[in-house]
Amino acid sequence: MERIRWYGLRWQIEVYHKVLKSGCGVEKAQLASVERLLPYLALLSIIAWRLFWMTLLARHAPEAPCTLVLAAHEWRALYAFHHKTHQVPARPPTVGQVVLWIARLGGFLARKNDGPPGVTVLWRGWQRLSDIASAWLTFHPS
Repeated sequence: MERIRWYGLRWQIEVYHKVLKSGCGVEKAQLASVERLLPYLALLSIIAWRLFWMTLLARHAPEAPCTLVLAAHEWRALYAFHHKTHQVPARPPTVGQVVLWIARLGGFLARKNDGPPGVTVLWRGWQRLSDIASAWLTFHPS
């Protein structure tokens, strides 16, 4: 039974590796030594896990508060950028909303018949959100 449960989780492992390979581009790293590759892989593994976790949470608990997956400055910057406003609400948006906004930053069109956003567009959106959140911290120190 334990082995069957492990096999049932195989698709999640495959998706996680897809995030590492396709999103993070880990195979493209031109690092010449193991000493350089291991810290790089450790960092990308954390990013890949976070994106994969956000994707799953958005699908299984979309009404959860986004504070589970984003820091305060991240969701505020994302909200302000997405809505083109300086005012952010006191109550944070949901995980489902922020994942969609991040995916839109990554090129997701969110058309009527499109499925939920995948980890590849989330990776691209996450890269943009990182810059947007850094700018937010610069202009909104607290």
